[in-house]
Amino acid sequence: MVKYQEIANEIRQRIKMGLYPVDTLIPDQITLAKEFDVSRMTMKKALDILAMEGLIYRQRGAGTFVMKNALAHPLDAPAKEYEGLTKQLKGQQLTSQVIYFNIEFPSQEVMDQLMLKESQPVYKIIRLRSVNQEPYVIEHTYMPADIVTGLTEDVLLGSIYAYLKEELGFVFGGAYRKIHADKASEYDQKYLECGEHDPVLEVEQLVYLKDGRPFEYSRSRHRYDKRSYTVLEVSNNS
Repeated sequence: MVKYQEIANEIRQRIKMGLYPVDTLIPDQITLAKEFDVSRMTMKKALDILAMEGLIYRQRGAGTFVMKNALAHPLDAPAKEYEGLTKQLKGQQLTSQVIYFNIEFPSQEVMDQLMLKESQPVYKIIRLRSVNQEPYVIEHTYMPADIVTGLTEDVLLGSIYAYLKEELGFVFGGAYRKIHADKASEYDQKYLECGEHDPVLEVEQLVYLKDGRPFEYSRSRHRYDKRSYTVLEVSNNS
């Protein structure tokens, strides 16, 4: 991740956590450039990202303000964000419960998604993630055992993506995501405390490395009243 993206992520988190309150000025560009030890051009690129996302706006002669509607709900997420809940929900109390963890041979669906042969084993992981002690999402995840090495239950109790980046040195290339509604399954009813007829929001995701290899196929199932995704449309019309 390039420097201006890292800075944009940090300022975004400050807005989310209330360190830069809604409808107030944030530090000026020169002050922020000194804090992050970067050029004003790099700082401008970071702020441009946040302006494009609708989080901040510039008022000539007055400075840069946090938008009133910025991150209206702390558990909302951009639809393009895929690098794990720990990153998305920084500042929230996030805990994990491992429901199932094993190495298995892949089904035809998993083989197709991860471009594997039937003889290549995968980790099958089912985790319940809770936010502020309330059930939030069940993650059904498959990862090739020959790519994601050394995965343990201790890793699953924390951030898998932090392990992939910091311990295995993975560089993510991107993700394909499909978001749709579904009926509550037995798992959803048991672990998410859904009613039998409650809808759930499912995010089906395929994540790949910079070299193009897919390393994760997952289905994350959210309570209908706990999660929503945002999409920003920016008009280029004058």
